[in-house]
Amino acid sequence: QVQLVESGGGLVQAGGSLRLSCAASGRTFSSTYAMGWFRQAPGKEREFVAAMKWNGNTYYADSVKGRFTISRDNAKNTSYLQMNSLKPEDTGVYFCAAGPDLRRFDYWGQGTAVTVSS
Repeated sequence: QVQLVESGGGLVQAGGSLRLSCAASGRTFSSTYAMGWFRQAPGKEREFVAAMKWNGNTYYADSVKGRFTISRDNAKNTSYLQMNSLKPEDTGVYFCAAGPDLRRFDYWGQGTAVTVSS
C-alpha cells in the first residue's frame, strides 16, 4: 500500500506563490512511479494540473504552464508543486497522485486547500 500526504496549502493573494509538497510512503511505493497533481475547484470536476515521470519528463495543463513547476526528490519520496503568479481561478483542493505511469494514478492523497484572493 502507498500513502500520500500533501502539505503547503493556504490562503494567498493573487500574484503570490505557494509550494505544495507530497510525501509518499509505503512498502510498494517505487521511485519509478509517475507523480502528479490534480485540483478540484468548488462545484467543478477534478482536473489535471501537472505530472512528472520517473525519468524527469514533465507535463502541465495549459492553464498553469509557465507559472507552476513540478519537481521531485526521489531520496525523500517527495513531489513538489511550486505555484507562482497565482490567480483566483487557481483556487481549489489540490491532490497528489502516484502510479506506475501517467495513465494509472492508483494512489491519491487527501488533498490540501489553496485559496487565492483577488
